[in-house]
Amino acid sequence: HGTRQSLFIGLAATAIAMTIAIVLGLFGGLGGARVDRGVGWLLEVLFAFPSLILALLFVAIFGSGIGPLIVATGLGSAPGYARMVRGQVLAVRNAGYIEAARALGHPPLRIILRQLLPNAMRPLIVTLTMGVGQAIVWASALSFLGLGARPPAPEWGTMLSMGRDFIANAWWLTFFPGLFIVLTTLSTTVTGRYLQQRLEGRLS
Repeated sequence: HGTRQSLFIGLAATAIAMTIAIVLGLFGGLGGARVDRGVGWLLEVLFAFPSLILALLFVAIFGSGIGPLIVATGLGSAPGYARMVRGQVLAVRNAGYIEAARALGHPPLRIILRQLLPNAMRPLIVTLTMGVGQAIVWASALSFLGLGARPPAPEWGTMLSMGRDFIANAWWLTFFPGLFIVLTTLSTTVTGRYLQQRLEGRLS
């Protein structure tokens, strides 16, 4: 029951982070030198603050709860993804198949959606898979501090926070939520490594 909510938070936060990253990455990679410098400057400013601090700042401004927790975790993860998307777009935008699509007269939006974006995103699938586990850890940390899901929500960080007062007499209240946070993070990491091997053709 707790896994359902925690996984939803991790997946939703990663989706928000990736949406922001795609927008910034495409603007930076395709918008010309001035736009690229502006996006680069914005990312440098965001990177000046640790990701968890950005999430804490958002929650402190907009309050606690599942919604702000998801958005805060997504915003904290977005700068790293945006930098990777921008780098992939810069690497792919002058590829031969992009030039061929332009020569065939395809409209720019179709080239971006059908050619550029799928090929730029493919190497990031592994990072996104691992990012789900990272988002769950961050969301659990915020909930543990009382800045995320409110009791009695079945969220692992909230369970850890509620059970710490009884750890001497009822250790399982904190042990099992912590165990499942670790197992879920390890699972997403193993899945990401497997996908990386599949994409690189190292598995038969």
